[in-house]
Amino acid sequence: MKTMLYEEQTGSLMLLDLTLFTANTTADTTGTTGNDLSAEMKTYYHDQLIDNAEPNLVHDQFGSKYPIPAGHGKTIEFRKYSPLAKALTAITEGVKPTGKKLNVSTVLATIQQYGDYVELTDLLEVTAIDRNIDEATILLGSQSGRTLDTITREVLNGGTNVMYAPSVASNGTETAVLLRSSITTLCLLTPKVIRAAITALKRFNTSPFGDGFFAGIVHPDVSSDIMGSTEWSEWNKYVNPDQMYAGEVGKIYKARIAETTEAKIIGPGWIFGDADSDGVCRMTLYTELDGTGSTNIFPAETITTAQAAELTAKIAAV
Repeated sequence: MKTMLYEEQTGSLMLLDLTLFTANTTADTTGTTGNDLSAEMKTYYHDQLIDNAEPNLVHDQFGSKYPIPAGHGKTIEFRKYSPLAKALTAITEGVKPTGKKLNVSTVLATIQQYGDYVELTDLLEVTAIDRNIDEATILLGSQSGRTLDTITREVLNGGTNVMYAPSVASNGTETAVLLRSSITTLCLLTPKVIRAAITALKRFNTSPFGDGFFAGIVHPDVSSDIMGSTEWSEWNKYVNPDQMYAGEVGKIYKARIAETTEAKIIGPGWIFGDADSDGVCRMTLYTELDGTGSTNIFPAETITTAQAAELTAKIAAV
């Protein structure tokens, strides 16, 4: 191949044969070696580690903490006096009425210990490119927080009082849902359901928190059902940042709502047991701890094996 080059200083043209600069002729290239520069193409190492996405841990702030002093054992006892019935019978002058007797019940709670560790060798610490001890400490701290949050969540969800959102058809027809097996995608959390739940709490004389509000914990998939309501208020419209709950996203009616992906989810993989001898499948809510630190199961709802399989398929399809 030949080309013309222009010489700026002399202003003349020069004919240049570029083939004179080839290292080998066509016949020689089949026997060449080398020309492997792949070892020069390195992967650039950046010392910035990618952070893990962490959930909001909200459950622990709603549980009461009662420390046990050192040297006082592992079990704590709470006592409760039963209320006295109303004295609606008028007293007769000079006649001593029949008195009442006190009744005291106890609730026990036993502490449990949880922990984990990461195995690292001294050789790894000397030779590894990353600070593995520092990173292991961060990961263990995250694990600890999520573990304790889950333990608290299981205790908070250990009650037997349950309310289910009704099934609302496209024409507005509501059907009451009395069993978890009857829940479908038509059962949505709405302001009406929240008002009913707050009313039920008031009916049982349940005391709200000090600010006069009850607390609700929802999954992000659930909170989207109520955030579009005209009754919904964003947290910054009614509370200062230093007074808000961890994970709080807003309020509706008399409930302040905290949002977390760690909210309790009942899944098909563990709410259904095998069919019992009577031919039914027991659907139960498993909790990690009861008052004595043991695993507990409640409430028990009876559904048929066919119903269990149908519900499992519906949940898996979501």
